[in-house]
Amino acid sequence: MPWLSLIIDTQAEHAEALSEALLELGAMSVDLLDADADTPDEQAIFGEPGEPPPGVWQHNRVSALFDSDEDVVTILRKASAIIGLEQIPQHHIETLAENDWVRLTQSQFEPISISPRLWIVPTWHTPSDPSAINIVLDPGLAFGTGSHPTTRLCLRWLDTNLQGGESVLDYGCGSGILAIAALKLGAAHAVGVDVDLQAVNASRDNAASNQVKNVRFYSPDHAPQSRYELVVANILTNPLRMLAPLLADATRSGGHIVLSGILEEQAQEVMNIYQQWFDLNPPIFEDGWSCLSGRKR
Repeated sequence: MPWLSLIIDTQAEHAEALSEALLELGAMSVDLLDADADTPDEQAIFGEPGEPPPGVWQHNRVSALFDSDEDVVTILRKASAIIGLEQIPQHHIETLAENDWVRLTQSQFEPISISPRLWIVPTWHTPSDPSAINIVLDPGLAFGTGSHPTTRLCLRWLDTNLQGGESVLDYGCGSGILAIAALKLGAAHAVGVDVDLQAVNASRDNAASNQVKNVRFYSPDHAPQSRYELVVANILTNPLRMLAPLLADATRSGGHIVLSGILEEQAQEVMNIYQQWFDLNPPIFEDGWSCLSGRKR
């Protein structure tokens, strides 16, 4: 049986109420996404240390799933009336064919070759090269599966530059993939920090699945105050601006920093901020994203 997907663009003040109204009127599921994702206006929804959480995105995309026999436009009209909108918001409807959704989702995540010796392998796949360094990781609640250019850029830096024995801080750890990779590549110990408690828990689970030791994951308020030989932060440009003094202070003199989650056109702006502490290398680009690295003076 096919399904109907109702996709609505709406402002922050209406997004959550509209989502709840659609669920009350029979939607089987509702997703709330950033309508500005992958643009310079992309916005993190979690606050950073010392900052109040910003809540939902300013420009939201609500995606609701319905049975094919539902009158979706009438449901949207009723939901709009429930939350006090005089007009129904801009929207469109897509028809989704019936699928084995588990199999379909799994088929989208194949093993990813980061380098000849480093692979990301979902649990339902057999490693292509059992002798390689294989990080076992499934898509889940936290960012970082190796499929996004920013994650690949950071992983390649680790694969090329880690010498072994380093202390590592992974700030904005998401799935924990960078801390786990660093340890598998020879780092001595690692700390992961994330403002999202789901990410902290996912990182702990992924570390256990990969049987790596000497790693701990924390929320910012509970993270140890220390300095590291390598600090890596794969987040977004706005948090990287704000966190620059914190990340610089967490890097030992002579240590390295690796930054990603930065759109190509934003790279110079971020470099201008971090140059006051670091001697930076030329940025590396992939698919419109950039990775910055440097050594602390």
